[in-house]
Amino acid sequence: MIKLQLFGFALRWLASSIGMFFCLTYLGTISPEDVTILQTHGWMLYAAAGLIFSLINSIAKPLLKVFALPLAILTLGLSTLILNIAMVWLTIYLLPGVSMDFWGIAITSVVLSAINSILNFLIK
Repeated sequence: MIKLQLFGFALRWLASSIGMFFCLTYLGTISPEDVTILQTHGWMLYAAAGLIFSLINSIAKPLLKVFALPLAILTLGLSTLILNIAMVWLTIYLLPGVSMDFWGIAITSVVLSAINSILNFLIK
């Protein structure tokens, strides 16, 4: 059972890393002078972004969904999009040398939500 959960987390991490690669490449800006690890291993930045996003989605998002349930009822689920945007913003904030504007974060949250939804459908 635990092996299956770890395998699912590893798949989500891989999928989030690939999604962050495309979103950071096309929607974000990466300053190489702030990211020293990017100069030697560029893939490590995207792996770190995927790991941070996966951990935030695994730990913080379920707790925030419970607290935001009344707001989700009032807004007919629109607050879930706002919560996803906040999770992506927190991921971008925690990554050194990476920046993205609001619309890039909004598009990234939709892309990563779609990737995670497809992956959850395939895993379960």
